Amino acid sequence: MAKAAKKPAKAAVSEGPRVHAVIMAGGSGTRFWPLSRAARPKQFLPLTSKRPLIVETAARLEGLVAPKDLWVVCGKAHAATASKLLKTMPRAHCLVEPQARNTAPAIALATAHVAHVHPESVLVLLPSDQHVADVPGFQAALREAVRVAQGGHIVTLGIHPTRPETGYGYIRTGEGLSGQARKVAAFVEKPDVEKAKGYLASGDYLWNAGIFVFRADVMLQAFGAHMPDLSAALGRLAATIGTAKYAKALATEFPRMPATSIDYGVAEKAANIAVVPGSFGWSDVGSFHALPEVRTLDARGNLSEGNALVIDS
Repeated sequence: MAKAAKKPAKAAVSEGPRVHAVIMAGGSGTRFWPLSRAARPKQFLPLTSKRPLIVETAARLEGLVAPKDLWVVCGKAHAATASKLLKTMPRAHCLVEPQARNTAPAIALATAHVAHVHPESVLVLLPSDQHVADVPGFQAALREAVRVAQGGHIVTLGIHPTRPETGYGYIRTGEGLSGQARKVAAFVEKPDVEKAKGYLASGDYLWNAGIFVFRADVMLQAFGAHMPDLSAALGRLAATIGTAKYAKALATEFPRMPATSIDYGVAEKAANIAVVPGSFGWSDVGSFHALPEVRTLDARGNLSEGNALVIDS
């Protein structure tokens, strides 16, 4: 049985800027083989509850993002599954990548589509396959990030570390901004255990959750400044959104975008990067070893699903 996540109170979508959420669902989930397969990767599996991870991701946005403002980016092989699971999302908001090219092109594609309809809206960009135990705490951090993003910052969520984890990247925090936000001093690669212990002891480092919040126009400007080749291809593609030329432009221009992560392409270079720290029971559910963090084990430390017969285990 899964550990129950705290649920948000039923509420109308919060007033303020128009907020769109983009769920990144392009991962292959190979670390969960044989449960995950090419046709059914990790984000479509019910690993932390009875619902697939992608459905849990959308559910924790309730009250913050209207269903009509929900988007998903995925590969062609998974588009039908994503649309079926995200029942309240407009079908046109399922954006298909012609090929996997890392997070920067995927984010660029989504940003262009949102900018086409609401250029000054705020985007919440989040992976499809993470776990959050404290949903109200998560939403509070997102609302703070939205507030900071309105002022022109590209904001990421940082998780207060609870152990010297070597499997996550880290964010070194800088000087304080308004509210809870801080400037990002540096993005740090996954450390060895001794460095991780130092990061934990210093109190200046956060886990990098890969969640970003930004205004559409601000991110487009950042692409122009730091990834000009991507920006040029995106401009040609964006000009065809809503026209009969879009499919051909997508097939032509998307492969021209550098296959680079948003961290390396933009976040590590831009001066307007901020971080909002949070503690809301976050896990990236990166492998089978992470499941005991988010699921309840039996008295002998086993985790089973369905009709299982456990012998001397």
